[in-house]
Amino acid sequence: MLIQDSSLPDDSRRADDLMPVKPASGRGRSHGTSRKEAFDRWFRYPAGFASDYVSTLLETLDLDPGSLIIDPFAGSGVTGTAARSAGHSFYGIETHPLIAELANLKLQTPPGSPESLIETASSLAKTAERMAPSAGDALKKEADLTQRCFQPAVLARLVSLRDIIRAGHAGHWGPYVKWALLGTLRDVASVRVGWPYQRPGSQRQPRFTDPLERFIQRAMWMAEDLQQGVIIRSDISASVTHGDSRDPETWKGAIGAQGCVASPPYLNNFDYADATRLELYFWGDVTSWADMCSTVRSGMITATTQQTSVGAAREASSRLARFANAGATVQELTAQLQAERDKRNRGKEYDRVIPDYFAAMAQILENLAKSMTSGAPFVWLVGDSAPYGVYIDTPGLIGQIGEQVGFSMEKDIVLRRRGQRWASNQTRHDVELSERLILLRRQ
Repeated sequence: MLIQDSSLPDDSRRADDLMPVKPASGRGRSHGTSRKEAFDRWFRYPAGFASDYVSTLLETLDLDPGSLIIDPFAGSGVTGTAARSAGHSFYGIETHPLIAELANLKLQTPPGSPESLIETASSLAKTAERMAPSAGDALKKEADLTQRCFQPAVLARLVSLRDIIRAGHAGHWGPYVKWALLGTLRDVASVRVGWPYQRPGSQRQPRFTDPLERFIQRAMWMAEDLQQGVIIRSDISASVTHGDSRDPETWKGAIGAQGCVASPPYLNNFDYADATRLELYFWGDVTSWADMCSTVRSGMITATTQQTSVGAAREASSRLARFANAGATVQELTAQLQAERDKRNRGKEYDRVIPDYFAAMAQILENLAKSMTSGAPFVWLVGDSAPYGVYIDTPGLIGQIGEQVGFSMEKDIVLRRRGQRWASNQTRHDVELSERLILLRRQ
């Protein structure tokens, strides 16, 4: 089974028993998609839905097998693979084009035997070794970021693999070996490429020195997951569409949904586009910062100050006015954050992020309400935040908006403490933060 936790209770336990008795400390917790779980290990998307929660959250919904599960923040498809493993249909929406491609790939029926994927990867690696360009003019055509992240001999082999795959030599396994290659990049980088920022000026010892060997290993993981993890049933379907979950048109495949499990972006100033800049530049999906902003970041929900504008914030505040309590709270928070920003030299525009973020959540919740059947539950995992020490009860505000668009709030549970990794930072606020689970039901 995929994404299983041996500590989970058996099926005889009630859904309430799946919830923690008290919040976890948050210390030592690994974030993002797993490096080890099947399908998750294809690519560790930054700040992705933590897979150790997904199966638990699905079980809390207590749905009949074959139910349609939706996720309007699909990311790399963690909810999708867990839903499929549990025998449910799945429909996801993801605005990052590259990540949507990955998520959808995980949910497709393999185009051949998994063994042939390994054979294809091995053949490509041999060809790449033979055809690798010298560290001359060919490599100088690569983006500056790409050049600075790898030793020349390593980059030559990576580029050779990429060009062979682009040329179609992998056949129907092309999308799979593409991701085996993209997943290899950070493994063999000789500079710090941790999430969310790439730091090409800071050297490090690569975790793996041979890019072709690592590429084959990743293809072998894929083959293993495809062999053991895919459930092919005619009565269930699973897919992720690239689109904006604020747009009602992207929800056509979600009509009649019986459950939703998701983790929306947190208000933590995380830039999902910038976080994937290395992969975007290397594959050639974008060629400049402006290109990345217009083709990737522009469609994302505003959760970082780099996406903000005065006009968008003003329009969002106007749209939130109809949400009585939540709208008034956001207006008060906006004023507090603007006052805090004015105290600082070049302060960050958190006051513009807040209204735009919650206006987006309201649009998504309205689309969700129109898609779900009466009585259908949804559970979201989301954290609160405190930019400049101003506390923002993100889960609570989402719950308030949800109740106004057709849902009833059933649970708001603290799962773990957040921010412990910065406890020693004397310049950071001391507001206690948490990650919470909110459970609502369509009326």
